This record gives sequence, structure tokens and C-alpha cells, in this order.
Amino acid sequence: QVHLVESGGGLVQPGGSLTLSCAASGNIFSSYDMAWYRQAPGKQRELVAGTTSGGSTNYADSVKGRFTISRDNAKNTVYLLMNNLKPEDTAVYYCRYRRQASAWRSYDYWGQGTQVTVSS
Repeated sequence: QVHLVESGGGLVQPGGSLTLSCAASGNIFSSYDMAWYRQAPGKQRELVAGTTSGGSTNYADSVKGRFTISRDNAKNTVYLLMNNLKPEDTAVYYCRYRRQASAWRSYDYWGQGTQVTVSS
């Protein structure tokens, strides 16, 4: 069992910045992938950014160049640095932990979600 604690959400004006943090605890293995998802009202949950155990990253086109995902393995923490925020970034943001036990089985754990609201 992995417990994820998210922090950093809140209200910010367009063009502003926020940094989200997700700290993992529990039965954490040395190799795991982390990702940030978000879900806006009336929309499906979408992948925002992901990082593999090897350090590779990927981003949704809508946030590329504005958001940066990073990880501190010593702290079992992943961050999402969000710059130049737009109203369309408003959503509940979720942290996801994934351990790939094999090619056919993974263990996923999700944070509780943190609200990010971009509005003037």
C-alpha cells in the first residue's frame, strides 16, 4: 500500500505560478513511475505530465513549455511546476504512483486530488 499526500493547490491569477508536491509513503519500491493527471468539470481525466523511474518525462501538448515535472527520489516526492497558468488549467490535479511489477501487471495508487483554480 502506498499513500500519496498532495499539496500546493490553490487560487492563482492568470499568468501566475504554482508548484504542486506529492509525497509518497508506505511500501515504496526503488523503481516506480509518477505522473500528474487533472480533471476539469465536464471533461475526462487527462494526463498532464509523467516521469519514469529512469528520469524520462512527457507532457500533454497543452502544458508543454509551461509545466515541468521533477522528482526527488530521496524524498519519494514528485513536483509539478506550473508557470503561465491559464483559466483552462483549472481542474482537480491528481498524483499517481505506478510500480510495474511485470510487463503485464502494475500497481497504481492515487492521491486525493488538489484543486487548482486559475481566475482573476
